[in-house]
Amino acid sequence: MYIAMNRFKVQNGSEEAFEDVWKNRDSSLAEMKGFREFHLLRGPVNETEGYTLFASHTTSQEDFVAWTKSENFRAAHRNAGGSKVHYLGHPQFEGFSVVEGA
Repeated sequence: MYIAMNRFKVQNGSEEAFEDVWKNRDSSLAEMKGFREFHLLRGPVNETEGYTLFASHTTSQEDFVAWTKSENFRAAHRNAGGSKVHYLGHPQFEGFSVVEGA
Protein backbone atom coordinates (compact mmCIF):
# COMPACT_ATOMS: atom_id res chain seq x y z
CA MET A 1 0.00 0.00 0.00
CA TYR A 2 1.11 3.55 -0.71
CA ILE A 3 -0.05 6.62 1.19
CA ALA A 4 0.38 10.03 -0.42
CA MET A 5 0.09 13.14 1.74
CA ASN A 6 0.37 16.84 1.04
CA ARG A 7 0.73 19.24 3.96
CA PHE A 8 -0.59 22.78 3.63
CA LYS A 9 0.11 25.69 5.95
CA VAL A 10 -2.99 27.83 5.55
CA GLN A 11 -2.82 31.35 6.91
CA ASN A 12 -5.14 31.97 9.84
CA GLY A 13 -8.44 33.30 8.54
CA SER A 14 -8.23 31.38 5.24
CA GLU A 15 -9.31 27.99 6.61
CA GLU A 16 -12.91 28.16 5.40
CA ALA A 17 -11.86 29.28 1.90
CA PHE A 18 -9.32 26.44 1.77
CA GLU A 19 -11.91 23.85 2.79
CA ASP A 20 -14.38 25.25 0.23
CA VAL A 21 -11.81 24.84 -2.56
CA TRP A 22 -11.45 21.15 -1.70
CA LYS A 23 -15.17 20.53 -1.20
CA ASN A 24 -16.11 22.17 -4.50
CA ARG A 25 -13.24 21.03 -6.73
CA ASP A 26 -13.82 19.04 -9.88
CA SER A 27 -11.97 15.87 -8.92
CA SER A 28 -12.01 12.61 -10.80
CA LEU A 29 -9.52 10.92 -8.49
CA ALA A 30 -12.04 8.17 -7.73
CA GLU A 31 -11.98 7.22 -11.41
CA MET A 32 -8.26 6.48 -11.36
CA LYS A 33 -6.92 2.93 -11.32
CA GLY A 34 -5.84 1.90 -7.82
CA PHE A 35 -7.77 4.61 -5.97
CA ARG A 36 -9.01 3.54 -2.54
CA GLU A 37 -9.84 6.60 -0.46
CA PHE A 38 -9.20 10.32 0.06
CA HIS A 39 -9.36 12.50 3.15
CA LEU A 40 -8.70 16.16 3.84
CA LEU A 41 -7.47 16.51 7.40
CA ARG A 42 -7.47 19.64 9.54
CA GLY A 43 -4.59 19.73 12.00
CA PRO A 44 -3.42 22.02 14.75
CA VAL A 45 -3.34 25.81 14.70
CA ASN A 46 0.12 27.32 15.04
CA GLU A 47 -0.61 30.67 16.67
CA THR A 48 3.06 31.68 16.75
CA GLU A 49 3.54 31.33 13.00
CA GLY A 50 -0.07 32.20 12.06
CA TYR A 51 -1.30 29.11 10.23
CA THR A 52 -3.52 26.04 10.46
CA LEU A 53 -1.99 22.80 9.24
CA PHE A 54 -4.01 20.75 6.74
CA ALA A 55 -3.10 17.50 5.03
CA SER A 56 -4.61 15.69 2.08
CA HIS A 57 -4.34 11.93 2.42
CA THR A 58 -4.98 9.43 -0.31
CA THR A 59 -4.45 5.70 -0.44
CA SER A 60 -3.86 5.13 -4.11
CA GLN A 61 -1.34 2.35 -4.12
CA GLU A 62 1.55 3.10 -6.43
CA ASP A 63 -0.90 4.35 -9.05
CA PHE A 64 -0.60 7.74 -7.37
CA VAL A 65 2.25 8.58 -9.74
CA ALA A 66 -0.02 7.90 -12.73
CA TRP A 67 -2.59 10.29 -11.18
CA THR A 68 -0.01 13.09 -10.95
CA LYS A 69 0.76 12.70 -14.67
CA SER A 70 -2.86 12.46 -15.83
CA GLU A 71 -5.20 14.94 -17.47
CA ASN A 72 -7.50 14.38 -14.46
CA PHE A 73 -4.77 15.75 -12.18
CA ARG A 74 -4.20 18.80 -14.38
CA ALA A 75 -7.95 19.48 -14.50
CA ALA A 76 -8.28 19.16 -10.72
CA HIS A 77 -5.45 21.66 -10.16
CA ARG A 78 -6.19 24.01 -13.05
CA ASN A 79 -7.61 26.84 -10.90
CA ALA A 80 -5.49 26.23 -7.80
CA GLY A 81 -3.90 29.69 -7.89
CA GLY A 82 -7.16 31.57 -8.35
CA SER A 83 -8.63 31.10 -4.88
CA LYS A 84 -8.68 33.48 -1.92
CA VAL A 85 -6.67 31.05 0.19
CA HIS A 86 -3.42 32.37 1.62
CA TYR A 87 -0.69 29.79 2.07
CA LEU A 88 2.54 30.02 4.01
CA GLY A 89 4.93 28.36 1.57
CA HIS A 90 4.29 25.61 -0.93
CA PRO A 91 2.51 22.34 -0.08
CA GLN A 92 4.89 19.69 1.22
CA PHE A 93 4.49 16.25 -0.35
CA GLU A 94 5.19 13.11 1.66
CA GLY A 95 4.87 9.58 0.25
CA PHE A 96 4.84 6.50 2.45
CA SER A 97 5.01 2.77 1.76
CA VAL A 98 3.50 0.56 4.45
CA VAL A 99 6.07 -1.54 6.31
CA GLU A 100 3.68 -3.34 8.64
CA GLY A 101 -0.08 -3.37 9.20
CA ALA A 102 -3.30 -4.71 7.86
